[in-house]
Amino acid sequence: MSSMRGLVVFISDLRNARVRELEEKRINKELANIRSKFKEAKLDGYQRKKYVCKLLYIYILGWDVSFGHLEAVTLVSSSKYSEKQIGYLAVTLMLHENHELLHLVINSIKKDLDVNSELFNCLALHAIANVGSKEMAEVLSPDVHRLLISPTSKPFVKKKAALTLLRLYRKYPGIIQPSWVERIIAIMDDPDLGVTLSVSSLVLALVQDSPELWQASLVKAAGRLYRLVVKREYSEEYLYYNVPIPWLQVKLLRLLQYYPPSDDPTVQKLIGKSLQRILDTASEPQKNVQQNNAQNAILFEAINLSIHLSSAPSSQEYLAQCTALLGKFISSRETNVRYLGLETMTHLASTLEDLRPLQKHQATIIQSLRDRDISVRRRGLDLLYSMCDSSNAQVVVAELLRYLQSADYSIREEMVLKIAILTEKFATDATWYIDITLQLLSFAGDYVSDEVWERVVQIVTNNEELQEYAAMTVLQHLKSPACHESLVRVGGYILGEYGHLIANTPGSAPIDQFNAVHSKFAVCSPGTRAMLLSTYVKFINLFPEIKHVCMKVFNTYSKSIDAELQQRACEYLALVSMPTDDLMQTVLEEMPPFPERQSALLKRLHGKTGETEDKRIWVLGGKDASNEKEALKLNLSGVQKRTEANGNATSPGQELVMSGLDMNSPVNLAAPLFPNLASAAHLSPGWEEGYYSLLSRNEGVLYEDEQIQIGWRSEFHGPLGRVALYFGNKTTATYQSLTSTVENPDKSALSITSPHLPSTTLPAEGQTQQMLNVECLGVFREAPTIRISYLAGALQAVTLKLPVTLNKFIEPAQLGADDFFPRWKQIGGGEREAQKIFSPVSGERIDLARNRRLVEGLRWAVLDGVDQNPKNIVGAGVLHSKTGKIGVLMRLEPNMDQNLFRCTIRATNEAVPKTLKDVVLDAMKAY
Repeated sequence: MSSMRGLVVFISDLRNARVRELEEKRINKELANIRSKFKEAKLDGYQRKKYVCKLLYIYILGWDVSFGHLEAVTLVSSSKYSEKQIGYLAVTLMLHENHELLHLVINSIKKDLDVNSELFNCLALHAIANVGSKEMAEVLSPDVHRLLISPTSKPFVKKKAALTLLRLYRKYPGIIQPSWVERIIAIMDDPDLGVTLSVSSLVLALVQDSPELWQASLVKAAGRLYRLVVKREYSEEYLYYNVPIPWLQVKLLRLLQYYPPSDDPTVQKLIGKSLQRILDTASEPQKNVQQNNAQNAILFEAINLSIHLSSAPSSQEYLAQCTALLGKFISSRETNVRYLGLETMTHLASTLEDLRPLQKHQATIIQSLRDRDISVRRRGLDLLYSMCDSSNAQVVVAELLRYLQSADYSIREEMVLKIAILTEKFATDATWYIDITLQLLSFAGDYVSDEVWERVVQIVTNNEELQEYAAMTVLQHLKSPACHESLVRVGGYILGEYGHLIANTPGSAPIDQFNAVHSKFAVCSPGTRAMLLSTYVKFINLFPEIKHVCMKVFNTYSKSIDAELQQRACEYLALVSMPTDDLMQTVLEEMPPFPERQSALLKRLHGKTGETEDKRIWVLGGKDASNEKEALKLNLSGVQKRTEANGNATSPGQELVMSGLDMNSPVNLAAPLFPNLASAAHLSPGWEEGYYSLLSRNEGVLYEDEQIQIGWRSEFHGPLGRVALYFGNKTTATYQSLTSTVENPDKSALSITSPHLPSTTLPAEGQTQQMLNVECLGVFREAPTIRISYLAGALQAVTLKLPVTLNKFIEPAQLGADDFFPRWKQIGGGEREAQKIFSPVSGERIDLARNRRLVEGLRWAVLDGVDQNPKNIVGAGVLHSKTGKIGVLMRLEPNMDQNLFRCTIRATNEAVPKTLKDVVLDAMKAY
């Protein structure tokens, strides 16, 4: 731009303008000149660029620019980088996402995404991310995805493509297609850590909304974290003050928290070693502030993950270490460390069954309420709320009430919510609950939300033991000179319902109750006055002796200019003026109990989490607070809840007095499910040959194509087996992001674990292996499957069926003729027998020697001299499983004339014969 002399002079003139009027005059003159130049329509690229730059500068200064947008769009389609750059800059600054000219830019952007120029690709990606209109997202998201996964894209293009997709997804979640999942996850193994970081940011956002869809990212994150932290696979350029790429470590640790603890021992081992290394390294403080900050960021996220995994036995050893570290952090001199320590300890409190280790630090946590930093005070409040239980509830609530009177105005409403919830949750004495809640309403003033006083009404209504004491206490508060409106509402409701319980107490006569309530009537809002009119009509029903006093109020407000007050007063006058009081007594009968439902206090408190931050996997308030559908229940000793004589019916009086108390639970929508590509429903072409041949063999080739060969070697003893899979690269190119996923359709009958994951890199003409440990737990029918994916330019993947079938757990058994046939007859037929007549699949003539080898390969002992027909093959074996042993017998009878077999299998377990019969038929397909 320094070469544009006219632009430099124009900027200099504006900077030298002494007053706004001179600046405006110079701008108007320039705008008139630019408009005339644009009308000539004979501008070259340089002139158009210069004038658009002037318009941009004017726009940035805050002046309105109503023309020139089309010229900027024209610059976008230029073939010169300098002109295109200015055009994209103008588009992103001057065109909003609903601008009418934006659709003209989309074709140019699409062309720039398609060309083989990294600079043009990046300009287009910047424009998409900054403008991000819905039309752009729908039309261009496939092209952005293509740039992300393309093997020819440079790393910095991939990084920008990943972040652009993230930007679009946050605005329009529907742009991410399920077919993209496997390919995007594979890029988490990219050799360039910058690409991995950008893709991890994208996957982290996607996992929060659809964890099932992105399940495969769990293993990727665990493996990548292990290679970073333990194996130190990174280049020097990614060291930040001797800490390897801390941003990526934090994202991977956070991603792992969105999934329950893995059942896979290999994944558990990877995560455990990574956590231990982080805790050992980061617990040593460094003198360098930046290095300390980076280590602390990783450490706190690792502690959060340890807390999340606390249900797994392997993670219990880390919790004691984490608790000790957090105790030091909350006493740190550094504000940021104290903040993070309090927040992480709150997470720990939300999962622990026993809060005593945290309560040792109660004095320090209470002191944090008086910290100089407001954010630290908020986190201290959260922690006190979460670590409160029946043992320290009264101390914590008293401290919070004391602090409430001097607390910042910005957190008083939240404090009121938490005090109200704790008082209700841990109340063991009726008087304590009433005293605290009424003090709260009195102290908090305008910071009491409607949910707080409505919840008090609900609790008092549903607990008979509270009602008399509540009526007496609230009357004393109403008699005081200063009484907040929320307390007036509670008092009006409780006295209207239960004032008769204290009517014979000195100082609590009906007229005293009326005077106490009516003394606050004039200073209340119209809504509260309407409620108090309902209280007065209740008084008439309970205390006929003060009817004339209440009638005066109704007569007065029957002429009120407020429509609500006027209508209520007129209706109540008509109701109490009837010849008989039968209807009045029916309408104004005592309120029925409220049905059990979610506490609105919890709902309001949990709704305070920011929508722009990462979703939190835990909620404030301890372990039981995560169950939002369960209402808080007052735990008063000896309190009998009133039976709901009228069911859940709502009386007209209830509608008049307590409108707005409905507290329905939110609806939780399940995340969409993604088809499991590792299942048998997605087997790759060509899987059959290797599978069928290995049913009767212990080693061989499971699958082979032009790019990869998958070898198989296995051994089985009793119910246990070990399998080695060999992945061989047949090309001269290195494969990246090698991933294997085993799908076990019957986990209750077959256990499959992998001691270690295969290397993610498969070198040219090289080989890597993966071990599988299998155990037969019972009778299973479906063989497991495996999906192997890798990057060879594009994503390549095969899904295969593993030849781990029930016959693999048979041990041969030698029997003579005297033993075989008695057992054969003893087992009998019916459900314990399976029989099938079939011909050889190949159509060849029956080969008795080959069939004998097949039966032996299927792990039966071939018994010679047992059957009278020497051509018949008789086999015996014992099927081993964790639950016991099952005898299995078979007869394979060939009909040489008709070229047919009859296979008969009997076993003492009814589920075994049919399963083994299917295995025999499959094995015959390999001959």
